[in-house]
Amino acid sequence: MTRFQKISLFLLRISMGWMMFYAGITKVIDPTWSAGGYLKGAKTFVGAYQWLASPNILPLVNFVNEWGLTLLGLSLIFGIFVRLGSILGAVLMLLYYIPILDFPYPNPHSYLVDEHIIYIFVLLLLTSLRAGRVWGLENWCSNLPICSKYPKLRAWLG
Repeated sequence: MTRFQKISLFLLRISMGWMMFYAGITKVIDPTWSAGGYLKGAKTFVGAYQWLASPNILPLVNFVNEWGLTLLGLSLIFGIFVRLGSILGAVLMLLYYIPILDFPYPNPHSYLVDEHIIYIFVLLLLTSLRAGRVWGLENWCSNLPICSKYPKLRAWLG
């Protein structure tokens, strides 16, 4: 990988990480935030998203939403557990995309592809290129004794 490619990958990882961290932490610190309105406005799989918005499930959905985005952002910024975080982040972005999709329009200005789809592909790119190993903590973490004892952990680190 050339120096320019490493710089580009690093900047992509950091900027995506900041965007996810900011989206998550603003939800964490706002006690009035809830995913309920988003879920209740679902246009696709309405029943499933209405169930997620039910009073018994919504607190869990809010928690996963707030902390999932925050931890994904930190993972990308620090370059640790990027593979695991990015795969879970891509699933989260798909869960954001589906309810707004009024096939084939996710919003009035898009046809099939909106920002959620772009985020999914960026996260998958970061996963496939082992982006946490480019000026991130994954190299250090993968050399820890625990990774020698549990080789699958090293695979998830990147």
